[in-house]
This record gives sequence, C-alpha cells and structure tokens, in this order.
Amino acid sequence: MQQFSVTRGLNLPDPVRISRYKRLPELGPALLFFSGGSALNPTARALKQYTHNSIHLMTPFDSGGSSAVLRHAFGMPAIGDLRSRLIALADESVLGQSEIYRLFTHRFPKTASLDDLHGELVDLLEGHDQLIARVPNPMRRLIRHQLAFFHDAMPSDFDLRGASIGNLILAGGYLNNNQKLDPIIFLFSKLVNTLGTVLATVDARLHLAVELDSGEIIVGQHNMTGKETSPIASRIQRTYLTRSLAGGDPVEIEVSPKKQHLIETADMICYPPGSFHSSLIANLLPKGVGKSIARSPNPKVYVPNLGNDPEQFGMSPNETVDALLEHLRADAGEDTPTDKLLNFVVTDEKHAAEFDWAELEAQGISLIGADLTSTHSVPYYDPEKLVCMLLSFL
Repeated sequence: MQQFSVTRGLNLPDPVRISRYKRLPELGPALLFFSGGSALNPTARALKQYTHNSIHLMTPFDSGGSSAVLRHAFGMPAIGDLRSRLIALADESVLGQSEIYRLFTHRFPKTASLDDLHGELVDLLEGHDQLIARVPNPMRRLIRHQLAFFHDAMPSDFDLRGASIGNLILAGGYLNNNQKLDPIIFLFSKLVNTLGTVLATVDARLHLAVELDSGEIIVGQHNMTGKETSPIASRIQRTYLTRSLAGGDPVEIEVSPKKQHLIETADMICYPPGSFHSSLIANLLPKGVGKSIARSPNPKVYVPNLGNDPEQFGMSPNETVDALLEHLRADAGEDTPTDKLLNFVVTDEKHAAEFDWAELEAQGISLIGADLTSTHSVPYYDPEKLVCMLLSFL
C-alpha cells in the first residue's frame, strides 16, 4: 500500500469551513485538548456549536477547593474539573436535560449549618427535594443511587458547605464502580448529554509536584497556581507525579490503550491555554502520551496563555515552547522531530510580537498571530474567535 501526503492552503479563519461545521456539528471534527481547570470552559461552550466530537483529556490531580475535601475523605482522584467540563459541553438546547443540568450545577450554601445541609442531602437522595423531583425516571433513580453511595460512605465530619451536587454524585458513582472514574464519567456525560468526550488522562490517585530552580519542592497543584497560596518566586525546573501530598519519589503511570488511540486518531491535537504546568504539562507526564502524539499525522497546535500565569515565572514565550517540546520528548524520544510534536503556535497578534519568530521558524514551527481577543474577553482569548481559528485548520 502506498501512502501519500496531501497539503492545502489555509484561510485563517476560513468562513466556508466554519459555516459547514455549524450546519452539521454532529459530524464535526475531533479536536483533542489536553487541559485542566476552568480556563478552557468558555471555549468548550463555543466549540459545541460546531462539533459534537471534541475530546478533552483532563488532569485528575487537583488538590484544592471542593476536590480537596473529597480527595481527603475518600482518597480519590480530583473530579471537580471533570464535572465542570462535562457541564460546559452539556446540551443546553431544548433537546437537553435542563432539570439534570440544574441539579448538577447546584451548590449547597456556604453559610448554612451542617445539620441543615445534611438534611438537604437526605431530601435529595430520598427524592423529596424539588431539584431532583423534577428529574424524570429512570435518570432520577440512577442519580439517587449514586447519592446514596456517597451518603453511606460520607465521614461524619464531612463539610458540605459550598459542595457541588454534581461532585457528590460523581464521588458516589466512583465508590459504586469499584473506585473507577471512567464508568461514572460516561454515565454523567449521558445524563447531561455531553456534546463531546471528556476523560481523565489517567484514572489515578496521584498528586502533582514541582521542583524549583531554588531547590524547593512544592507538592499539590493548589500550592503552585498562585490562587490559594502566594505565587511561586522561582522558575519551575521539573514537574512530576507523586503518591502523597506529603511528597515522595516520582511515580510513573501509563495512559490506557483507549486513550492512546484517541490521541493518535484525533483530527487535531491542541495544547490550550491554562495553567502551564498543572493543566497542560501534567497531562503529558503519563507514559504513552508523547509517543501517541508523535504517531498522529494531524496538526498539533499550541495556544499560549495571554493572561498572567504564575506557573510561567521566569519563562519567555519561546521558552514555553521549548518546555512543551522537552516534556513531549521525555516520552516520545529525544530524537523525535519537532514536526511530529508541534506544528503551529496560534496566538493573538499582540502576543505574537513577544515571540522570537526566527527561532520558531528554525525549529520548523509556524507562528500565527491573529485578532483573537475582544473587548469583553481581554486579557483572554475570545472563545468564538479562537474556536473559528482552530476549526479553520481542518
């Protein structure tokens, strides 16, 4: 069998392709994103207008916020970011499940007493609360079943203040499915009719750790993002996974064959904006990710951050590209050609001026600067403009 390589010119953005995808989103392309956190959620909401086949591989290593409470109670992976991406991709049309959407996005009040919150949880799992009473069967029975597993396993001192109902349902489903994430994420996605695929990159109870140039070791995603603690004051020199928030030796874990196949067959691989190490690089740490990316013949696009990212302390824009390639080659092999790992850097035209264009060109990487912000999105990307730009490659 002979293999041929076909090239074409690009119109960026391409209104013809964008219009075609918007007419038939159910047949849209499979754009694969390595992400975590909520930074990409507005883009995901815009994306579902054009394709229902996007793939979101997300880190389960968050150690802050409500995820930290569940992780401490049950020794489980983080689920909060997975839930929020599932909700961002949920069908919000008349064909969607609006009652389930409202239930899964509801949070317990932060100021109520623990006794009142426990009573509200019991009302939910018994089907008396109006939030769940509006959900039709058999979905209501399924949801109550997962909540019952959570309730029965919940420690007596568990703090329900501010807890997301969706997170509690996912936690119950995790406990109900032999402590496996993928089955309950699949069920959750069906319940809210998620217009895309959302998966944890690995189903593992691990934590993220970094070593700074100063020699300091920081363990726990929440300790490095600058959101719950002071921003780091030294450049990140190494990123790795460990078993405990107390620290320890680096841990190796391999991405599943199913997820390797998703990476290899995606129409585009996107390294999107978000916390550079804890959202993007964390996804590339499991064995098999870099090799799978290198095996994909389709475009690989890096969309760098526009806003201030504390995790990029001391890094120039070009150095983020170098760090991305370094982490990919750690798995794919040091001699892997750049064009197997990264083809384009796409960013706003103002940010593009901060890159050393000649250095990128020497690596075989094309820099594309375009109008990708708007008055209401600054200092971040406009989701609609970014989606249209990405779709124009396909």
